[in-house]
Amino acid sequence: MEKRQLLYEGKAKRMYATDDPGLLAVEYKDDATAFNGLKKGSIAGKGVLNNKISAFFFTLLGQHGCDSHFVSLLSEREMLVKKLEIIPVEVVVRNIAAGSLAKRLGLQEGTTLTRPVLEFYYKDDALGDPMVNKYHIYALGLATPAQVGALSAQALQINRILSEFLRERGLILVDFKLEFGVHNGKVLLGDEISPDTCRFWDANTKNKLDKDRFRQDLGGIEEAYQEIYRRITGEISNV
Repeated sequence: MEKRQLLYEGKAKRMYATDDPGLLAVEYKDDATAFNGLKKGSIAGKGVLNNKISAFFFTLLGQHGCDSHFVSLLSEREMLVKKLEIIPVEVVVRNIAAGSLAKRLGLQEGTTLTRPVLEFYYKDDALGDPMVNKYHIYALGLATPAQVGALSAQALQINRILSEFLRERGLILVDFKLEFGVHNGKVLLGDEISPDTCRFWDANTKNKLDKDRFRQDLGGIEEAYQEIYRRITGEISNV
């Protein structure tokens, strides 16, 4: 597979064309941002770890019938993915009150929700990715009712699979963000699943093992990402 021109560079990844028009190469960066890009920094080895962690989770989900854009790993920092027509709606699944939900609703961080909560956000950096409901999505033409139904069902399925898997490894899936796109008419999971896009807590200590350590200046950021990799794979990272 030949990697060709750079198509897009975002906060955490670069996307390249390949010699197959239906496939892209994704390179994971060490750059870190928070608060819609207002806070910037770098986390050593993050790109390598997020690439491997995402590949692991995509493979796990595929084994449970939840398809994604993931094809294969190309290198420690790169993966090969199917080219998607991105649906500009981010889906956030929340199991425990944290972050913006705790602030919005006046809930104490760590409050367990009686059922998972789905939230939709309009994917637009210039607007700060505002939260929307399905009526906004339809009115703006961001997705069809069938697509919203598909991504909602998939998000809840992903939540069940990952929550159970992580629970067995002493981890709590607090909340996470998903992105989807269309490939050959089918809605597929895209983007990544990593400590950048998920809140992971240790089940016993409630220690945060994700990008909140960067957001909140808690320190131990690299170690947290390495610990997630170790918990899910049973392997020690060499980065």
